[in-house]
Amino acid sequence: MSGTRISARFDRLKSENRSGLVTFITAGDPDRGTSQSILDALPGAGADLIELGMPFSDPMADGPAIQAASLRALENGANMKQTLEMVASFRKNDAQTPVILMGYYNPIYAYGPEKFMADAKSAGVDGLIVVDLPPEETELQQPVKAAGLDFIYLTAPTTGDDRLPLVAEHAGGFIYHVSITGITGTKSASAGAVETAVERIRRHTGLPIAVGFGIRTPAQAAEIGRFANAVVVGSALVSRIEENLNGGGAASGACRDAVLGLVRDLAGGLKS
Repeated sequence: MSGTRISARFDRLKSENRSGLVTFITAGDPDRGTSQSILDALPGAGADLIELGMPFSDPMADGPAIQAASLRALENGANMKQTLEMVASFRKNDAQTPVILMGYYNPIYAYGPEKFMADAKSAGVDGLIVVDLPPEETELQQPVKAAGLDFIYLTAPTTGDDRLPLVAEHAGGFIYHVSITGITGTKSASAGAVETAVERIRRHTGLPIAVGFGIRTPAQAAEIGRFANAVVVGSALVSRIEENLNGGGAASGACRDAVLGLVRDLAGGLKS
């Protein structure tokens, strides 16, 4: 593992003998101010790593909750420039918590890949998850490496032993194991099936393994955290934002605290 904020955080988690909490929110959801306020407060609530979604009009791997979050953000003026500005603002007060941008290639392509890498590095981004660029699609691999960022790849229950070495060869930071086949936030896998999958992935890589998709409660997080290096929670947090909008679609006064309360509960489940 390279000497990045991501590797340092997983080293710390290992020294503390616990699984980490990776939280996902969409940049600019439901508006820039509320989103920034939530982002800034996530580490204090218990987030060990942060995935910040890059709003996109066609997030094909995401379920209804995250699709709606992208739409809310875009309708309120979110764009890639604003997303990077949010990271830069976050970094003014937090130099240690890893931030990973997650999303799709189209907004990066529209921004300009070389410019995006330079601006992401300058803002304080640590890694990328680009859902629609598997390791066979190589156009971003060299720019990401040159910028000193980690390219985090996904595995799924259908990823066979013949393909895992390719994923492991190109991955950095950690492996993100998608525990179900399908879109985000729609169902959950059995812990036994996920544990078997994680054990199989570990035969191919020494990178930490984070497990996501379908984890919504502290109990589920604790169960997966027994054998995964980190647990990723996204749709549950995004849904908590949606549940705390007023009739006009704006954030209620309780929105921020509702999201952070769930983060504290999830972190508590992992630590218990």
